[in-house]
Amino acid sequence: MKRVVSVFVLLCLFVLPLNVGAISTSARAAILINADTGEVIYEQNAKEKLPMASTTKIMTALLLCESGDMEKTVTVTAEMVRVEGTSMGLLAGDKVSYKALLYGMLLASGNDAANVTAYALGGTVDGFVKMMNEKAQDLGLLNTHFETPSGLDGEEHYTTAEDLAELARVCLDNKLFATAAASKSATLEYGNPPYRRTLTNHNKLLKIFEGAIGVKTGFTKKAGRCLVSAAERDGKRVIAVTLKDPNDWEDHTALLNYGLQQIKTTEISPKNSEYSIPVISSEIEEIKVEIGEYSVNSLDGEGFSYKINLPRFVYAPIKEGETVGNIVYLKNGEEIAREDIKAQNSAETVVFKKSFKDTFYVYFRRILNSIWES
Repeated sequence: MKRVVSVFVLLCLFVLPLNVGAISTSARAAILINADTGEVIYEQNAKEKLPMASTTKIMTALLLCESGDMEKTVTVTAEMVRVEGTSMGLLAGDKVSYKALLYGMLLASGNDAANVTAYALGGTVDGFVKMMNEKAQDLGLLNTHFETPSGLDGEEHYTTAEDLAELARVCLDNKLFATAAASKSATLEYGNPPYRRTLTNHNKLLKIFEGAIGVKTGFTKKAGRCLVSAAERDGKRVIAVTLKDPNDWEDHTALLNYGLQQIKTTEISPKNSEYSIPVISSEIEEIKVEIGEYSVNSLDGEGFSYKINLPRFVYAPIKEGETVGNIVYLKNGEEIAREDIKAQNSAETVVFKKSFKDTFYVYFRRILNSIWES
């Protein structure tokens, strides 16, 4: 099955200065990346440490998505919602699900939702902030440090445009997060007793930009206007980040369009698309596998290669559709994607009524044949 993965060539200011003049922003810091590989298309002060306001909730939401059962409920206490700023309307005594907390953070930007999540997962706000910082380290976000789960300002609460883009890239691969972040609105039930209410996403790009799929807005007086956005068209995905940007909606419209317009499609076709693998302990001598054409989105269409990983033989039983190997696609020697290679037919286990010598000879011939053919 054909799948599309976007791959961009790193564009540095000193390498391709013409692209610098093609796009600019009003932001203190900005970056535009390939959502699939993380390669940079455009950047501006992308490594500068800055406050990030409610884009902090991207990390809080990711930890919530990874925590387990999204239907699990929490009974809200007064301590949990003792926080200022934007709210999804939680009160002490309310019952709220993890799913509602997720949408409350990503749509309504609820500081109350972030705080309740912190208590539910970390026991305390400090305990959860420790989890946030550990996750940042695990993801390689070395210029990021959290002090609050909601994004309220702190002396050591900061990130970079570069780190935020990488965090968003990881989050978009989480189906729960991606679905919520792309939702223009959501009808949920919570309260005491729970009742239906509708939340509207603060990210207006979802309504005005074709292909917008998220991600999160943010604002405090110290941080200014912060925005992380993402868009997808024809299988091509890009992520834009701006920090301290008074003109963020217009800037992101320009950034997303620019990134999507740079991408061209390159087809990668393996020299051999069909292979046979000997089977041990079966009357079926071999299973067939097939490798399809692969489409890669890139700026230059050069430097692509692939590596096929298949075993010399397999043991029965093998079911049709079972994974038996993989193909790795590379750009300038670096892995950009991999796909499973699946069996095209089944091979059941059979106990042969032959001598050990005859059985060994059959299997040995199958393996030798596979080596000679390769």
